[in-house]
Amino acid sequence: MTIPLIQLCLEFPCHIFLVLFFLLGHTSSQSLYDQEHAVLLNIKQYLQDPPFLSNWTSTSSSHCSWPEIICTTNSVTSLTLSQSNINRTIPSFICGLTNLTHLDFSFNFIPGGFPTPLYNCSKLEYLDLSGNNFDGKVPHDIDQLSANLQYLNLGSTNFHGDVPSSIAKLKQLRQIKLQYCLLNGSVAGEIDDLSNLEYLDLSSNFMFPEWKLPWNLTKFNKLKVFNLYGTNLVGEIPENIGDMVALDMLDMSNNSLAGGIPSGLFLLKNLTSLRLYANSLSGEIPSVVEALNLANLDLARNNLTGKIPDIFGKLQQLSWLSLSLNGLSGVIPESFGNLPALKDFRVFFNNLSGTLPPDFGRYSKLETFMIASNSFTGKLPDNLCYHGMLLSLSVYDNNLSGELPESLGNCSGLLDLKVHNNEFSGNIPSGLWTSFNLTNFMVSHNKFTGVLPERLSWNISRFEISYNQFSGGIPSGVSSWTNLVVFDASKNNFNGSIPRQLTALPKLTTLLLDQNQLTGELPSDIISWKSLVALNLSQNQLYGQIPHAIGQLPALSQLDLSENEFSGQVPSLPPRLTNLNLSSNHLTGRIPSEFENSVFASSFLGNSGLCADTPALNLTLCNSGLQRKNKGSSWSVGLVISLVIVALLLILLLSLLFIRFNRKRKHGLVNSWKLISFERLNFTESSIVSSMTEQNIIGSGGYGIVYRIDVGSGYVAVKKIWNNRKLEKKLENSFRAEVRILSNIRHTNIVRLMCCISNEDSMLLVYEYLENHSLDKWLHKKVKSGSVSKVVLDWPKRLKIAIGIAQGLSYMHHDCSPPVVHRDIKTSNILLDTQFNAKVADFGLAKMLIKPGELNTMSAVIGSFGYIAPGE
Repeated sequence: MTIPLIQLCLEFPCHIFLVLFFLLGHTSSQSLYDQEHAVLLNIKQYLQDPPFLSNWTSTSSSHCSWPEIICTTNSVTSLTLSQSNINRTIPSFICGLTNLTHLDFSFNFIPGGFPTPLYNCSKLEYLDLSGNNFDGKVPHDIDQLSANLQYLNLGSTNFHGDVPSSIAKLKQLRQIKLQYCLLNGSVAGEIDDLSNLEYLDLSSNFMFPEWKLPWNLTKFNKLKVFNLYGTNLVGEIPENIGDMVALDMLDMSNNSLAGGIPSGLFLLKNLTSLRLYANSLSGEIPSVVEALNLANLDLARNNLTGKIPDIFGKLQQLSWLSLSLNGLSGVIPESFGNLPALKDFRVFFNNLSGTLPPDFGRYSKLETFMIASNSFTGKLPDNLCYHGMLLSLSVYDNNLSGELPESLGNCSGLLDLKVHNNEFSGNIPSGLWTSFNLTNFMVSHNKFTGVLPERLSWNISRFEISYNQFSGGIPSGVSSWTNLVVFDASKNNFNGSIPRQLTALPKLTTLLLDQNQLTGELPSDIISWKSLVALNLSQNQLYGQIPHAIGQLPALSQLDLSENEFSGQVPSLPPRLTNLNLSSNHLTGRIPSEFENSVFASSFLGNSGLCADTPALNLTLCNSGLQRKNKGSSWSVGLVISLVIVALLLILLLSLLFIRFNRKRKHGLVNSWKLISFERLNFTESSIVSSMTEQNIIGSGGYGIVYRIDVGSGYVAVKKIWNNRKLEKKLENSFRAEVRILSNIRHTNIVRLMCCISNEDSMLLVYEYLENHSLDKWLHKKVKSGSVSKVVLDWPKRLKIAIGIAQGLSYMHHDCSPPVVHRDIKTSNILLDTQFNAKVADFGLAKMLIKPGELNTMSAVIGSFGYIAPGE
């Protein structure tokens, strides 16, 4: 029977009672403290005394002061051991920390299945196990975790299977993160009952089976962040998605969603970020917008048509707008120029036209302006770099005219200037030449005038100014352009001589100065052009002898000095030359014997003083051997007549050959190669073509040869398509279109396409190079040299490879638009990097699942034009 406190105080002095009460409480608290201290020291011992826990000692001050620990009322409530290189399982006794509410083991190397001993942490509210090596399934009794759990992060692990339905019993859950896993089971029905969710991230689970968004989205009226990027969504976006009134961020990009964009999406007043890029959405963009707080809107790579809604010009918080790679038409609304927060504007590859809003960049700190491949006319806005923040200006392939804005001369941070293929005129703004960070200066095919400056930006590597009206001489200050790799100034009005200083550029690989008015001799110092691959000085007025040093250029493979006034003998030429044209000069003497073959039949024409030992070159024979002393004999006369007849037939044959070779020559010179890049490159088309030698061949297949080429920073794999016949124009256009589709594919388990190089007769595909070769070699013990031969392809590596293959195939089957089917999957088409990550190769153009009625160019192709697995 309980004694009332007053009665107890009557029997014992109150101060004695209070002292006893305090002593009992202190003893209990001290006992809990000692228990927690012992648990923490056991954790340290279990983890084998790692250096980062060196301050966890029995003699140190209170464990509540340790950096990894947070205490509440002197008891451990938070333990954070993230990014600590832990490679052991979570200790089973960790829930001896009885008041633990926050546990973070993220981004370690913890193996095994889900740590079910955590079910004993009854007060846990926050659990982060992301970024570890957990595997197996998420347990179906996961609801045994603390009923107080509000935050659960199992992302970036190897969990597979379903999202268990029991997870819905954790009613207090506010945030679930299962991104970057290997989940491949059902999902939609399991999350229906989580009505209190505020944050749901299932992104980058590429192995999910096809699924549709549930129609009962009204249950998620508290959800703020909804990330379904790359989860194999199909079907249409439900109209009632507009009932998710709390939604702040929605990402359903990189899926296979079809149909139109529901108008309800743009009625969500709390929405700040909407990303739907890389789907198959069609129709027009909704024109009624109440999501006035939108800051990020990405609808790129869909099939959207119609106009850009005028209402977008009222989105005062909009900082990122990407509508690229659609079929949009019409004009850019004038109000876009007044958007105060706009930093990134991308509408390239559409059918847009009209003039650009004149106030673009004036009221916002614009960083990226990309409008290439449309039909815009008029001038560029004057204020694009008004705030000096512009990094990338890409407006090529339009009908823009007028002068470049003077404000571009103040863009010290500009990295890329791509204004080629327009109708621009006038002078280049003076400050633009020397913009400090400028890397790519591409203004070809315009009507620019003026002279070149003595100094360029020290960082420029690609300087392309061809097909303009620049004049004057090439400045002696060219020696300061030390990082220049490509210098293309073809088809201008440059005059004067080629300065010796031009030979002082150590990184130069491509020099194209053809179709100008240059005079004088070619400097003998060209021997310093050790990296030069392509040199074209044709159609100028250069004279004198061709320097003997030209034969000592180790990388030179393409040389065109035709239609000049060069004289003297042909010097020794570089052995790597594959394209040579010295025609229409005044050269004399015998041509080098190594070039006396039909490949170079048109390389020496128009030099009356040259001779050869073979009639195949259509030159005067150095030793004709046709004269005979006994001219009077009938036998000699008959022989002469026979020889004349044979000669006439040869001349007729050679004439036909000359016409054929002359046609090829027009398309086989230095500047006929075209490069389409899909990322920033550190090499040029010339360096690739010149390195395609026999010693660099590493494999061949049904559709071509593969070369391994050193580009300085590493190797690339170059696939040359077999040249059995010329492609028809429609076929070629479709091929390029499909290559452009593949160029947008970026997945860790697909071999990366870096660029496409082509001329009329040839197609080169440049891919990343995988050091560990193909899976076939490992399975059949074909790996020969190097330390890799000592590596064992154990079962964990094999499982990792199998998962990577499945992820790559799933992505191509379900996440590409249109889908792509391999049709030739085998171990020799699975390539491995240094970490044994699998990458599917020979995917290329295997089978594009084009919709009925569309052009199906490659429907009959089995295998692909892609990167084949290297041979022995």
